[in-house]
Amino acid sequence: MKYIIISVKGNDIRAAVYENGNLVEILDDMKRESRLAGGIYRGRVENIVPGMQAAFVDIGLDKNAFLYAGDVVMPEILGNKNVSTSEVPPIKRLLAEGQMVTVQVMREPVGSKGPRVSMELSIPGRFTVFLPKVNYLGVSRKILDDDERERLRKIAEDYRSEGTGLIVRTLAQGVSEIELREDVEKLLKKWEGINFRIGHMSNPGLIYTDSDSFSRLLRETIDNDVDKIIVDNKEFGEELKISLDKLHFKVSPRVIIELKKNIFEEYEVEQEILKALKEKVWMKSGSYLVIEHTEALTVIDVNTGKYTGKLELEETLLKTNKEAALEIARQIRLQNLSGIIVVDFIDMEEDKDWNAVLETLEEACIKDKGKIRIIGRTGLGLVELTRKKEGQPLYTRYTVKCSTCGGRGRVFRNDSD
Repeated sequence: MKYIIISVKGNDIRAAVYENGNLVEILDDMKRESRLAGGIYRGRVENIVPGMQAAFVDIGLDKNAFLYAGDVVMPEILGNKNVSTSEVPPIKRLLAEGQMVTVQVMREPVGSKGPRVSMELSIPGRFTVFLPKVNYLGVSRKILDDDERERLRKIAEDYRSEGTGLIVRTLAQGVSEIELREDVEKLLKKWEGINFRIGHMSNPGLIYTDSDSFSRLLRETIDNDVDKIIVDNKEFGEELKISLDKLHFKVSPRVIIELKKNIFEEYEVEQEILKALKEKVWMKSGSYLVIEHTEALTVIDVNTGKYTGKLELEETLLKTNKEAALEIARQIRLQNLSGIIVVDFIDMEEDKDWNAVLETLEEACIKDKGKIRIIGRTGLGLVELTRKKEGQPLYTRYTVKCSTCGGRGRVFRNDSD
């Protein structure tokens, strides 16, 4: 069973997504203007660094944005989304200092680093994503039925403008041609408005941001797997019912309005968030995960903890690792972990056991909207995976670095005490 709890306080919207009784996602940046990812900016190239094959671009924020040469849209590579590093021309042939460019934020600032941007723009709709600068047509890999993929591809080809790109999203599965056409038409109209503003901006600054929290909630969070939605605001709840009914969602009659002072406290959402932010994440068996964050990657360590098992050693280890694989997939979504993620499972002897654990991990990651790639085991027996960065992780949204230890979690020992 999948259900969503929505808290509305003024213009601030927070949503908690549950699957089978477990909290799997926290969306608390539904309104925040500080959410940079996806925003389209007009920028000025401040300096070019040939040794990094990159440029730093002033987009009107505190820190200049990082633009890699491979993210510069060039006529010679339009339509080719698989250009190798060796094929990308030198950055000085692509850009000049002082040049004005239009870019989109791919990754938000991390630590001392500014946002990463791309000149390959994308505008998401409910069923499709419009690519105004790239000649490309694609269908979500999560749509597995070959006939359905071909149907959607043909429809997308019919409504795709020449020289532009279109990606059909997973939610388009089973959707009628009329609904897909309307979605594409909305995106084309939105792009016309963006293109007009681009032509009338001479200084760095924001051109477009998807700050409509209501639309983002409908597009990114609610799907036909949702069985129930609980909202603590009557006006928002009624508007949500009407919109869901227009979009033919089966959940529209099951939008429940509960006028509670703090619905997140009432349903213990806040407690679940606090648990996820602790260094140790305990599992039902008594085993636990240790999750450590660095600027470059996230490390997850699996420990048996209090769990000793009633089976043979190898069976106990397999059971613990499979439970950990399920919990790791949940924590990745819940904490919005991204980049390189390295997992140190408990070591096992049999290859078939490792295959079972990796299969469990892959299946558990299928529902994640983030793009996850499971690389497999390294030479040291660690499991490596990557996940595309979208927004800020949970720990940066809810915590700040300790002023005493600087975020290391340790302080100098005073032997004189």
